[in-house]
Amino acid sequence: MPSWRQVTAIFVGFAGTLVGIVGIAYAMVDIPDENKAAIAQNNVYYWADGTRMVTGGGSVNRQNIPYEKIPKAMRYAVISAENKTFETDSGVDPMGIARALFNMAKGGETQGGSTITQQYVKNTMLDQSQTISRKFKELFISIKVGAKVSKNDIITGYLNTSYFGRSAYGIQAAAQTYYGVDAEKLNPSQCAFLAALLKGPTYYDPNGNKSIDSSATPEANTARATSRWASILDNEVRFGHMSASERATYKKFPMPQGLKAQAGMSGQIGYLVDTANLYVEQHSNPKITKEDLERGGYQIYTTFDHAKVDALKTSVEKVRAQRIQPGKGHMYTGDQKKEFGGDADTNVQFGAASVVPGDGKIVAIYGGAGMDKGEFNNNADTQGVPVGSTFKPFVLAAAMTYGTNYSDGKPLTPDSKYNANDLIPIKDHNGNWVQNKDHSIFKQKNESGTKWGYVTLNKAMEQSINSPFVQLGEDVGLQNVKKMATKAGLLDDYAHMGDLVASYSIGTATPSAIRMANAYGTFADSGEAVEPYSVTKVVHDGDDDSHFQKPKRTKARAMDPDVANTVTKVLQNVVKKGTGTKALELGRTAAGKTGTTDTPGGTRSAWFVGYTQQLSTSVVMFRQDSKASKLLPMAGTGGPSSTTHGGDIPATMWTDYMKLALGNLPDPGFPTPGKIGDGKTINEAGAPTPTPSMTAPPPTTGAPTPTDTPTFTPPTNTPTTEPPTAPTDTPTPPQCGWLDPNCHNTPPPSNTPTSTPTTGPPGRTNGGGNGGPNNGG
Repeated sequence: MPSWRQVTAIFVGFAGTLVGIVGIAYAMVDIPDENKAAIAQNNVYYWADGTRMVTGGGSVNRQNIPYEKIPKAMRYAVISAENKTFETDSGVDPMGIARALFNMAKGGETQGGSTITQQYVKNTMLDQSQTISRKFKELFISIKVGAKVSKNDIITGYLNTSYFGRSAYGIQAAAQTYYGVDAEKLNPSQCAFLAALLKGPTYYDPNGNKSIDSSATPEANTARATSRWASILDNEVRFGHMSASERATYKKFPMPQGLKAQAGMSGQIGYLVDTANLYVEQHSNPKITKEDLERGGYQIYTTFDHAKVDALKTSVEKVRAQRIQPGKGHMYTGDQKKEFGGDADTNVQFGAASVVPGDGKIVAIYGGAGMDKGEFNNNADTQGVPVGSTFKPFVLAAAMTYGTNYSDGKPLTPDSKYNANDLIPIKDHNGNWVQNKDHSIFKQKNESGTKWGYVTLNKAMEQSINSPFVQLGEDVGLQNVKKMATKAGLLDDYAHMGDLVASYSIGTATPSAIRMANAYGTFADSGEAVEPYSVTKVVHDGDDDSHFQKPKRTKARAMDPDVANTVTKVLQNVVKKGTGTKALELGRTAAGKTGTTDTPGGTRSAWFVGYTQQLSTSVVMFRQDSKASKLLPMAGTGGPSSTTHGGDIPATMWTDYMKLALGNLPDPGFPTPGKIGDGKTINEAGAPTPTPSMTAPPPTTGAPTPTDTPTFTPPTNTPTTEPPTAPTDTPTPPQCGWLDPNCHNTPPPSNTPTSTPTTGPPGRTNGGGNGGPNNGG
């Protein structure tokens, strides 16, 4: 055993060494210079062929200003919000540092410095890696800054380097971005709001940041910002930085101005960069945040094909110029004019996406007229626009995979027959009559009153008749329909898929154009599903792929090849002789489906989604006032017709684009499908033939009302209708109303209509008759 003298000597030696190391570390670190931090690099984005697309980010939106030009109110707002003891503390919070180091050591999320001095040091360190060694360096710098730099210089440096959101670094950029004034002209109320943003602009910018987090809606962000703004003003009074009488003058939240396009982000470039950034944020590992990207220094290689992006833009804008003429559409009058605006050709929006089947590579998108023109929502990746009858192929695929409650699980074929008449009553999966909220029996509306009688599912798809698919979806089980759609590539969450109501099968779901193009690509690739992607490589300061895991092109079998190829064969008929005949002008083998969402107020969305083996493309059209939160009717949009359909303007845009995009590529056609199951069909004798009494069934609660009008944000689940080139379907009444409706899917009590209900195996029952407006092809 060593003696006490030896132990003491070792301890003193260790302590002395530690003090020496700390002293050397303290002496070696430099005090940060916010001027150097302001010289951030740009990000560089590349096309798929490796040529440069655009540069952006970094120092684009930062300008340092001296202490004298920072309002006293801004300084006190930040101190009251972030670090009330700033003027008297040493600049370091040892416990905060210890917590951060412990959290990092055990693999938890990193934490920022807890004092303004530490945050200033963090902001000005060009190395933003989240490591323990960098945290120690930050600690030593903070100690030195607290001892050697004046409080005035620290608060100035902090406000010149902090991130306020919307790509604004520093108080001067923030003042211009949010209020259009220089920082020295900010009033105390505006200063309090900007101080609130420092807690996290993703959740406190009233404009919202749903692309980052679906909970960061404009409404939720405004509520959070208003609460924190008021709290900061109250704290200023509490800490003696503002009088109570002055505080009483600031009663109204100082709402900032809207978004502005960044330099170089005009036309489609802004949407391309937005799509690439979002993909990097979601798939980088270690994580690259939005703030990291806006700090700059990244080289991002995308999947976007320059020629195809130009072709898609040209096709959409050419048809738009020919058909959409604000002031010349159907004119709304009276109460409609007040609610919907002047005419049906105003506020018309388009979105489109083009994806390579079997790969998932997004080669082109059309996000809107351009962020430089005030259209900041990326319509290629928007949520909230119901897809209408473009959802029917997933119902057919589910029927050919899972069978129905009356076929003993045996798969149906496209030659199986269903009642296609207008206003037929619908039975749920257990054989009970689906009811409306008023307890009447729900009847599915088609777009026309044509008495089709029993038709094959192939015919029903070709002419986009609603009633067969609504009943088929119930017979298959709506959970099975949803399972098939998500396996094909749609997102399995409530924001995109909505409620499982009766009209779910005719398109109440609200996936993006990118997701729809990719999911149809699953049919094109004989049932193999892949995830869509827009970035192949990320480089930071020459450190290749240090923060990015390249997407793995892993295929998943979504459905049997014969099922997928049979769907394709049916969708070829839609193009050849159904609602999608405009696509015949492509001059090559193609499959596709039209989709339209109608409500009593008129069409709310129109889609065309189609594909060849080489390319799958979707086009969506809708009306939405930039100030409104709901879709507007399109009756008379693009011409004198009373209804706008997916087989018209969207199909024309799709065809023009695919001509340019495919050029002289060969036409490989599609694989010939094999037999489905035993190849037998279900005829009218096997299909349900409801003839219920019109007497109201016993009362039940919780069924959705068929008169709710769908909204856009949050999206409504509105069934859709398709236009015919022959009489087509008619939508159903609007359903109860991206993240919202509260339809009740409880099974209704069994009724006793005149005909005996067919029964089937237990499964999901639907107590809501009408999931939305009328939908058709």
